[in-house]
Amino acid sequence: MPELIPEPRYARFARDAGTCVLDDPLLDVGPGAEGTARWLRREVGAATGWELPAPAAGESYGERAVIRLTLRPEPATSAGAESYELHVTQRRVLLEGADPAGLFYAAQTLRQLLGPEACRRAPTAPGRGWRLPVGGVQDGPRFGWRGMMLDVARHFMPKDGVLRYIDLLAAHKLNVLHLHLTDDQGWRVEIKRHPRLTEVGAWRPRSRWGHRASPLWNQTPHGGFYTQDDVREIVAYAAERHVRVVPEIDLPGHSQAAIAAYPELGNTDVVDTAALEVWDDWGINENVLAPTETVLRFYEGVFEELLELFPADVSPFVHVGGDECPKGQWRASAVAQERIRELGVDGEDGLQSWFIRHFDGWLAERGRRLVGWDEILEGGLAPGAAVSSWRGYAGGIAAAEAGHDVVMCPEQQVYLDHRQAGGAEEPMPIGYVRSLEDVYRFEPVPPKLSAEAAAHVLGAQANVWTEVMENQARVDYQVFPRLAAFAEVVWSRLPEPAERDYAGFEARMDAHYRRLDALGVDYRPPGGPLPWQRRPGVLGRPIEGEPPNV
Repeated sequence: MPELIPEPRYARFARDAGTCVLDDPLLDVGPGAEGTARWLRREVGAATGWELPAPAAGESYGERAVIRLTLRPEPATSAGAESYELHVTQRRVLLEGADPAGLFYAAQTLRQLLGPEACRRAPTAPGRGWRLPVGGVQDGPRFGWRGMMLDVARHFMPKDGVLRYIDLLAAHKLNVLHLHLTDDQGWRVEIKRHPRLTEVGAWRPRSRWGHRASPLWNQTPHGGFYTQDDVREIVAYAAERHVRVVPEIDLPGHSQAAIAAYPELGNTDVVDTAALEVWDDWGINENVLAPTETVLRFYEGVFEELLELFPADVSPFVHVGGDECPKGQWRASAVAQERIRELGVDGEDGLQSWFIRHFDGWLAERGRRLVGWDEILEGGLAPGAAVSSWRGYAGGIAAAEAGHDVVMCPEQQVYLDHRQAGGAEEPMPIGYVRSLEDVYRFEPVPPKLSAEAAAHVLGAQANVWTEVMENQARVDYQVFPRLAAFAEVVWSRLPEPAERDYAGFEARMDAHYRRLDALGVDYRPPGGPLPWQRRPGVLGRPIEGEPPNV
């Protein structure tokens, strides 16, 4: 059986059926399959040296090998959206998709079947014969939301790195990239009507090196941002690979970078906001947005530009954060207290809910859906809002039972900044040990959910917070190989966690490590970190024991 990841729903390749030899095959492209054809010519063509020409009009295939791409919704509808079939005979390869996304995933499976060398950017053995096992695959995803959140606010990832991660998500049949674009430590997207958000807010003078308990500092100024054309490119690049990009603009907490750029956004009657800089430390920051109409109008302007950059057909959801908002400044602020009285809300917690409900309605009027961290449940939500359940399963359970859609991303299970092993050599160890096997046994749908509520679980995402990930190599180390296990969890229809065949998954990972090598991924090896992947003497915050199932 070929070593495919994620594991397909059905695959059969008979040992005695022979192989399909592909020497510069033709590419027969049916209507609606042009996007996948472009990807095959560009990516697989680069690795194999194939030109993949189209057959001439009326040309008989003869003895020449052919890859045929077709959309055929009728037979594939039983498997649902994004499903596909792949059939290999002695000289023919047929890829059928229920929709363009399904056809694209069929092409990803084809690349895996060709072997790790098909993941390279140029042929390593020009003129070699490429072989496929004869057989077939029928496949489709378990969940419609299969995502990864990438925090580019704490440590900026340049545009090319984001494009690279889109390719890596697509290679694992993941279809959502949640970009955490703003936080106390940086504002990463150009807003033309508020230029100081990036002129000032995108840069900090230094960074804490390690966890916030570490006494060490990196004194090199850090920053960067995406221009609006950068964002358009990222969104278009993702759409070609059937990846939706969910932008996050954090409010009302996690906002010091914005306040440093525009001091009037903060609680000026209790804090000298003009003296604030972009924060250079990690943790929960006390400087939050003021609950004023001026602040609402400012952020409405931000979202107006954001919606133009993230079209609704690609990015129907907009994330507003809504988490970890300290209330001390509001308690001390006469302006905030008067606002509480005017609105008739339930104290400072009611102010936070007021912020979220305002943008919930504002986005809904423009055809978008708000999604936020599970704190947004406090105070009630409009019917269309969705919840990212991060503090455990409880928020997601409450939201789903109340009829809200949910994305499961509990920190105890799928926060990939958490350490991968308990050894002293893990670099800047954060949180609980979440090994490859632990992630493989993650279950997005809690058993206590009713069937009706379980239908509100859109899927899951793995979250990648980058406080202690200073560059792409560190992100790779934390994300891989665990993202491969996560991808199988959200794509494949696996047994209950305790019954999953982890040994079989590990065996299939042997080939997948070679694919990651070919793709240039700096993953954590099964035997532990390599010498240059370690960070000796830099403090983290390890938590011992099993994580609570909350």
